Amino acid sequence: MELTRGLVVRALAGRDRGGFFVVLSVEDGFAEIADGKRRKLSAPKRKNIRHLQGTKSFVSLEDATDKKLRNALKQYQVPCPDGSAPE
Repeated sequence: MELTRGLVVRALAGRDRGGFFVVLSVEDGFAEIADGKRRKLSAPKRKNIRHLQGTKSFVSLEDATDKKLRNALKQYQVPCPDGSAPE
């Protein structure tokens, strides 16, 4: 799947493995991603596109804020089996 701006992706490698992010830009085999919590729009993570898996969902980045990103990605959070909040 081609990674494009606004696509929701899942990290497959690294300390953020399993997390969901939104692609902000793609250039030279790397994508800049943010989730609005650990990785803010002002300081996105630069990640190799081989370490990302695209989903079928898109998020509009017009007038995007960290709070809007968090709310859009909230549906992808999986609750922990013991009932505690995810990290």
